[in-house]
Amino acid sequence: MNAQIRSQVASAVQACEEKKGEEISILEMDKNSSAFTDYFVICTGRNPRQIQTIADEVELRLKRAGVRANQVEGYRQADWVLVDYVDFVVHIFSESARKFYDLERLWKSARKITLTDLKKPAARAKAAVKSSSTKPRAKTPSPRRASTAKAVSRKGRPGERRRKSS
Repeated sequence: MNAQIRSQVASAVQACEEKKGEEISILEMDKNSSAFTDYFVICTGRNPRQIQTIADEVELRLKRAGVRANQVEGYRQADWVLVDYVDFVVHIFSESARKFYDLERLWKSARKITLTDLKKPAARAKAAVKSSSTKPRAKTPSPRRASTAKAVSRKGRPGERRRKSS
């Protein structure tokens, strides 16, 4: 994954930690799932004011880094605040809303990572470059396909009439 995005996610996590967000989780979304983003940052606040303060700190830190939120939802109600940065989404829940929506269970195909994992160079990106540089193997027909092809040529294709040999 892009090092810049990983750095931005790390900044968001640090903002949550600074404002005493609890149960902070980072989910790296599975590329094969129907996820619309690369990462989820999920945390819990104890009351509406704290939830808003965490959201404000996340936005402030990332704005200083030159990144603006694409969308902010739920700020007024402060039960579940969603801050969307396109490549990652920050979810700040009240305790009851987090239990009710249980995003970690809903997105169980996502890999749970830590802040230190984010700071490491992306091993997946290195592996992807390495695998793309190797030559693709030529396809060889399987024995089953070969025998099926022979059987079709002997029997003829479906719907064809065979001539009687005299």
